[in-house]
Amino acid sequence: MFRTALRNVLAHKARLLMTMLAVLLGVAFVVGTLVFTDTVGNAYKERFLTTLRDVSVQATPPYDEKAGERGTVAEDTLRRLRRLPGVASVTGSVEGSAAVAAKDGHPLGEDHVTAGGNYFPQDDGKDTRHPLTAGRAPTGPEEVLLDTATADAGGYRVGDTVRLAVDGPVLHKKLVGIVRTDDTHGSGGTLALFDDATAQKLFLKPGRYDGITLEAGRGTSEAKLAAEARHLLPGDSDISTGAQLRERQRTAAAEGTKGLSQVLLVFAAIALFVGIFVIGNTFTMLVTQRSREMALMRAVGAERRQVTRSVLIEAGMLGLCAGAAGFLLGIGVAMGIRQLFASTGSGLPDGPLVVSPSTVLISFLVGVVVTMLAAYVPARRAAAVPPVAAMSAIHTPPPVRGLRRRNAIGVALIAIGVLGVVYTASSGEQGRTIVLLPAALLLIGIIVVTPALSGPAVDLAGPLLRRFGVPGTLAPRNARRNPRRTASTASALMIGLSLVTGLTVVAVSATTSLHERAENSVTADFEISSKNSGHLPASVHDTLAKSSAVTSSSPRRQGAVRIGGDEVTLTGVNPRTIGDLLGPSFVSGSFAALGSGGGKSLLIDTSIADIHGWSTGQRVPVVYDDGSRGSLEIGGVYHDDEYLPSTMMPLATLQPHLKEIEDASVLVRTKAGDGDTARRSLQRTLDQNPVIQVRNTDDLADAAGGEAITLLLNVLYGLLAMAVVIAVLGVVNTLAMSVFERTREIGMLRAVGLQPEQTKRMIRLESVLISLFGALLGIGAGIFLGWAAGKLASGSIQGYEMVIPWGRIAVALAGAALVGVVAGLWPARRAARLNILTALKAD
Repeated sequence: MFRTALRNVLAHKARLLMTMLAVLLGVAFVVGTLVFTDTVGNAYKERFLTTLRDVSVQATPPYDEKAGERGTVAEDTLRRLRRLPGVASVTGSVEGSAAVAAKDGHPLGEDHVTAGGNYFPQDDGKDTRHPLTAGRAPTGPEEVLLDTATADAGGYRVGDTVRLAVDGPVLHKKLVGIVRTDDTHGSGGTLALFDDATAQKLFLKPGRYDGITLEAGRGTSEAKLAAEARHLLPGDSDISTGAQLRERQRTAAAEGTKGLSQVLLVFAAIALFVGIFVIGNTFTMLVTQRSREMALMRAVGAERRQVTRSVLIEAGMLGLCAGAAGFLLGIGVAMGIRQLFASTGSGLPDGPLVVSPSTVLISFLVGVVVTMLAAYVPARRAAAVPPVAAMSAIHTPPPVRGLRRRNAIGVALIAIGVLGVVYTASSGEQGRTIVLLPAALLLIGIIVVTPALSGPAVDLAGPLLRRFGVPGTLAPRNARRNPRRTASTASALMIGLSLVTGLTVVAVSATTSLHERAENSVTADFEISSKNSGHLPASVHDTLAKSSAVTSSSPRRQGAVRIGGDEVTLTGVNPRTIGDLLGPSFVSGSFAALGSGGGKSLLIDTSIADIHGWSTGQRVPVVYDDGSRGSLEIGGVYHDDEYLPSTMMPLATLQPHLKEIEDASVLVRTKAGDGDTARRSLQRTLDQNPVIQVRNTDDLADAAGGEAITLLLNVLYGLLAMAVVIAVLGVVNTLAMSVFERTREIGMLRAVGLQPEQTKRMIRLESVLISLFGALLGIGAGIFLGWAAGKLASGSIQGYEMVIPWGRIAVALAGAALVGVVAGLWPARRAARLNILTALKAD
């Protein structure tokens, strides 16, 4: 039977090529995922070994509860630590945020990764944390270092003047050196380093450090050094050895790559699942075409299990070849996944590709196992046909009556799936963990009943296709002839498009909701805030208020107070202009309350009201930050909103009690509206300060998650593309095999007058019909699943409302039609070029 199987594979290698390609792509996805995650994990390991190579002990002081700020270590502590026996070196670290502008003025780096710090030279003049690649270390307050990525992105060279800012006006520093670092490259961040005294002045206080690292000398263990250092550090300091730090970061990286690997493998499994339809279809058609051959084998003594085994051996050989080719292609897929994540600014480290022996073994196992599983049912079905029946009819499609039981099972699965999805979608966060099960049952149920749906769907398309003449009449008849084959081919496309549609519905709904809520909540043209999540000096608002381009403005000036023993952050605003700049949805009261009551009114959102049990008209006692006491009357309650402060009160009432005059942000309306022209005008007014960001409502919505959702959607599209490609190959493969199966029929049609161009059109129309059928099923299921996923996500996205993206759905349908045309090109060309006499002689 092995020799028979081998001869069959060699005899039908052209027909099996497309099937092998479907398996190959699925295996490649699995291999690419494993290689990519192994590469990321190894890159993390190398990064930790490099950055923590000289760290034996790291100490971080405890949070200063009394001062309400992070703890620091005095410079004197470093001097005492240096005198410990067994200490090779002591490094004090200063950390902060320093936004850098490029030479042309535009800010560099992504939000929250504009890092600043100190360059701490040892006795040899080098800081091992930041190896110099050019220039020298900074020695004065007017000098700075940049990392390689920042210098390249900004167009800076050693000797240039760098524009940057910390939390105030623009600073101009001379670039004296460039360092190499791995920490900011992947995420698109920036790094600016200063000498000790300058860094302390900018980020902390003179003579203070955020933390300390120690390097042990020869003969001193990390544990011993940590124990000795503990006596010289504040009692609650977090002290870790280098080994503990490396293990901690290795564990964190392993957890991160494990989660990433699981997500990618889910999409690889989807691609393989789609490939199963292609494989099953191919072997079903092959064993049907070889039914007489198998009948003869049975007639001369072959048993059913031997016939089944011969088909499975063919599948195993095919899977072995697909596994080998898929492994090689998987290396390229890993590179593609790496580029996909790099384009999103994910911050994942990079390094040489890592291919482990287990990945090689898995590629062959997946190829063989998936192919043999997909071929098992066709093999069993072929072996079950009696020899006499098989020899008396060739290419006989399965009986329609066999669909009756299948349809009942499918309808039951759909009912269970729909009810399960609706129930879990309505059960809040608890449903997130189990919604995948009923969703899978729903899709499986649709797959099961698709053969029964294919006939009516084809009939509906019949009148439209008949406009194409004879080819349009024959195409739906061909599609209807074998419902299972049509359904299996369409199901592969349905799975991919259902997932694409569902993701699109959720993403479009979420981003639309975010943008609509931003536009309703923030009626100002722009919000000006600090790029590093810090506060703005009051001078920013003063500068904007004097600008002729600004028509109205208000700061959001914050201060902490105690009300009834609880600490509450109050936000001071301009009562005269705030109504033009914010649009809260009031439950009771209004902005008018801020202008009445002698400035003693307070507006709160519903979250604050619920926590404290406050309501409009209630008077609450207040202890301000400076110790003075007073009372405020609740003048209104509005729905809580992430775009709005949780409290608002008159600025003139709050400001006298503030120790520091700083603003969380500034809201402005301009004469030129919220476009780029107005933005550039405001940036010029603020001296193009790189730490200050000027954002309109679209920017605020993107920052709240809209941009991240769009990036994630693009990544998911890329990951699902493999499943869609495999589905397209399934359409090509089915049509090609169908043309071979109908060789005599096509020859007869040609003999009675069907022209080559009409033959091509017939095959192309059949391809389009199958593709659109699968697309419509997928889009329908995707919209429903998108509704369910959105229902579950609505708890995390305020104001979420489902939006059906009809434009994108129309594009998907048009794409499916195009896929049908393209998929039918090669089979149509082959059918049209058949020699009539040769075709009539075919079995």
